Amino acid sequence: MQNDTLFPAGEAILEGLNPAQRAAVLHGSGPLLVIAGAGSGKTRMLVHRMAYLVAGGAAPESILLLTFTRKAAQNMLWRAAQLTGANCRQVMGGTFHATANLLLRQYGRYLDIEPNFSIIDRADAEGIINLIKSSLGQSGADKRFPSKRVILNLISGAVNKNASLEELVMTGAMHLVEFLDDFQEIAGHYAAFKRDHGLMDYDDLLVNWHRLLAECEAARAALSARFQHVLVDEYQDTNHLQAEIVRLLAGHGNVMVVGDDAQSIYSFRGADFANIMRFEKQFPGVRRVLLEQNYRSTRPILELSNDIIAHAEEHFDKALFTESEGGVLPELAVCANEAAEARFVADRVEQLVAGGLPASEIAVLFRSAFHSFKLEIELAGRSLTFEKRGGLKLTESAHTKDVLAFFRVTVNPRDELSWSRLLLQLDRVGPRTAQKIVRAITAEADPVAALGRYPGRGSWQAQLRQLVACLTSLQGEGQTPAALFDAVMGYYQPVFEKLYFDDYPKRSRDLDQLKALAAGYGDLRAFVDDTALDPPESEAAGESGHRLVLSTIHSAKGLEWTVVFVIGLAVGRFPGQYVLPPGEQWEEERRLFYVAATRAKKRLFLSFPREMFNSGQRVYAGMSSFVAELKPVLYQTVTVEQQGPARAGAGAPRTDAVPEPGPASAASSRLGPSLAPGELLPGMRVGHAFFGPGTISRLPAPGRVEVLFDRHGSKILHLDYARLSKLVDSG
Repeated sequence: MQNDTLFPAGEAILEGLNPAQRAAVLHGSGPLLVIAGAGSGKTRMLVHRMAYLVAGGAAPESILLLTFTRKAAQNMLWRAAQLTGANCRQVMGGTFHATANLLLRQYGRYLDIEPNFSIIDRADAEGIINLIKSSLGQSGADKRFPSKRVILNLISGAVNKNASLEELVMTGAMHLVEFLDDFQEIAGHYAAFKRDHGLMDYDDLLVNWHRLLAECEAARAALSARFQHVLVDEYQDTNHLQAEIVRLLAGHGNVMVVGDDAQSIYSFRGADFANIMRFEKQFPGVRRVLLEQNYRSTRPILELSNDIIAHAEEHFDKALFTESEGGVLPELAVCANEAAEARFVADRVEQLVAGGLPASEIAVLFRSAFHSFKLEIELAGRSLTFEKRGGLKLTESAHTKDVLAFFRVTVNPRDELSWSRLLLQLDRVGPRTAQKIVRAITAEADPVAALGRYPGRGSWQAQLRQLVACLTSLQGEGQTPAALFDAVMGYYQPVFEKLYFDDYPKRSRDLDQLKALAAGYGDLRAFVDDTALDPPESEAAGESGHRLVLSTIHSAKGLEWTVVFVIGLAVGRFPGQYVLPPGEQWEEERRLFYVAATRAKKRLFLSFPREMFNSGQRVYAGMSSFVAELKPVLYQTVTVEQQGPARAGAGAPRTDAVPEPGPASAASSRLGPSLAPGELLPGMRVGHAFFGPGTISRLPAPGRVEVLFDRHGSKILHLDYARLSKLVDSG
């Protein structure tokens, strides 16, 4: 039963909300599903919902906000505090992983988990896998064995996709089936290593939080009573474990999940599109609110975006709209090849910047990172600077990992990985010696004291004493992370300059940034946890200035620009050549296109090359089927030839062929009925609407045919889109 009420302070909190946002904020008790379209103000709604709950009498500490980035949680909590005062700062808000970390340190005793466990990042986890491979005799130049990255992907994928290693190998890596028993053995050793050394990777945080709720009735009751209001952002991006955590935690039913089924694009990380679709079945009596008013894009961009998702096999019925008038139709550029496409984008960017638009307000989006290579060359040739999204995280570099190792052994003396890193900094200490020392000292109650007693000789012993003195100084009570950082650098600076003598001045900037980060913490444990859970970008990676942005669509989700180009919308590229309809992969690719289009505020440009190189061969590529589905009135078309300016087309092309008169019309043969793939044979004379007459050379792969066209040479065509007809002699 709903209990939507308005108390005296509530009217001010509701100010500026549209009717749908207001309905979500005013929701009383019971489950609520908010389907929030792109640019519909979902963050604003969540902020006002938290403020409304607190102003209405809910204890701030009884509210849990789960997001997918730490920055999003901090921003929402700060904004809510501005509406109601400092009380909202007591709301627990953060990512699933960060929240799991805090709760496991408080309630882990129910699972016999010690509160001083360490969190390992991806690089650490791969290092452990490498150690295990070596111990099992699966490493070495003469060994043919999958890499640590592949093995860890499978182990992690099994957790996030709720599948067994066998299922993952059989469905997505059949070429590795001979190693299945080895993978399972390595996974067992990996789990034991983490357990024995007080380590957890990101997946363990979710697994153990779920175990806490599923296996420990007392813990579940305590957490459910503690968090009377559960709010979840970006619910379409949850995996099976995260959805189960929400279900178990919110047994009281006071749960609001916010998301957009049309923006579910992270299945490769384990996100399950079905979670948001089945939420209403999991929580009886759920209320649904649709946020459809868009505050980002012009009407023409929204109409095209709505048409993209309208073709989805399964989706919540909604239609984005805006109250603003005007706007320019999106533009589709039909380009002769990738070079012409790159020239088209560069020309338009130069025109926009010359017209006064900052380059940082322009983004070029693509399906995969390599799709922008031609464009990068074109931009560089014109001295147009750009930022390609995706750099190293600050804490992924070797020198910052060195410094963090000091802090990690301080908060968790059983962290063997960090001990090894510290010992390998010493002269004449190799992996075997380091491993021998680590095993000896971690068996003692006080590893630092044990290291001080460890036998050594000459200069090596002197270095060891200096290391012990440094670690001992970190153990004093009441020291801030900033003070501890200075103590570490007193020891590490000469080591640092020796290890990285060729570029240590450049690397020093990263350490300065790490020190500034540490200065913002009052607790060493919190600093160590946050650098593992939410590593900051390095300055080099984060400096965008006023540059044009090139980005994969996955990296662009949640962002917006005044002008957006979506390139490479060709058959075999978007979606990829191995993604065929029907199926969930195909539908996710469609949603990816929708996400790309909805990043644009005022101008949207779509483009595809008619010809591409694939595996060294020139391949004919029609427009993506996702573009072909769109209503012609929703965009204007330009044609971009190999040389010369783009020219307006007579209308939107509606098939895989560009609407130009094809050579076949002038041939002395006429076209018969379209041929089915099974009817095609080498040597057969066929005709194509654009390339004209030709002879089938070969059938190189299922769904592909190579044709030697009389006037256009050899082309490989995709039979799902290219229609070939038998040539009938007209003489």
